[in-house]
Amino acid sequence: MLPIQIGLTDVTGTIAADELAAAAAAFNIQVTRDLAQFWNVGATVEYLPDHTKIPAGVWPVMLVKSLPPTEGGFHLTKHNQPYAKVEIGAGWSIAASHEILEMSVDPSGNRLQVSTAIEVAGGKIRDTAGQFEYLVEVCDPCEAPDFGYEINGVAVSDFLTPNFYDTTVTSSVRYSFTGALTAPRQIKPGGYISWVNAAANEVQQLQYLDPNKPPVIKNLGAWNDAQSLRSFADSKSRPTVQISETPKTHGLLKHSSAQRVMIAEFTAARRSLYR
Repeated sequence: MLPIQIGLTDVTGTIAADELAAAAAAFNIQVTRDLAQFWNVGATVEYLPDHTKIPAGVWPVMLVKSLPPTEGGFHLTKHNQPYAKVEIGAGWSIAASHEILEMSVDPSGNRLQVSTAIEVAGGKIRDTAGQFEYLVEVCDPCEAPDFGYEINGVAVSDFLTPNFYDTTVTSSVRYSFTGALTAPRQIKPGGYISWVNAAANEVQQLQYLDPNKPPVIKNLGAWNDAQSLRSFADSKSRPTVQISETPKTHGLLKHSSAQRVMIAEFTAARRSLYR
């Protein structure tokens, strides 16, 4: 397994170097200590002071002034080289953590995992007959900041473990790093999941974006391999799913004393988008 090198860099020059260095150090701890426990990934994260000088082989995570409305961050590939962009603003550290984790586990955006099919019945998500090929996006099902955690005061995203795809619930098993997910194929409020439904010849996506409304399954159409599955799903579902991806109401640091306030403010802001 070749090591993955990820570089955090600020294109705008508006974030203090010590904050960027602290964030990069926290992200490095997350991928080397937390992610590596569960996923066969060898990645490191470093701070790159000069965004114009990205070393060869380093996958950049670029902090930019703005992205299209409702997009807090995304990761793509250019010339088979993964990269990510994250909008600077309140809450950017969770978005950056999200992109780094998903880049590390699935750089190409095509990684699939077969598991039990799911459906929405009576407003609830449940297993059903058959199997789906799930796109492995490790932060999407539990991406809301409510379920994140801190590393040295820096807010980072929760992520699912491989047991998320188990066929049955097993005691003493972690389905996400923080334990927010308590069963396979569980989607928390603010999250979503995409899959290939071979029987229907379609890509589908379960969206649970508003905790006050039941989750829904959207048909995204047939995937023709012209682009990565991740890019295809994003192109069909944005900007809707991105509403939940980035909190707009808190900053880089998520101190415990302010956590409840942050969650309440973010939840209120997210809900307002559906009125």
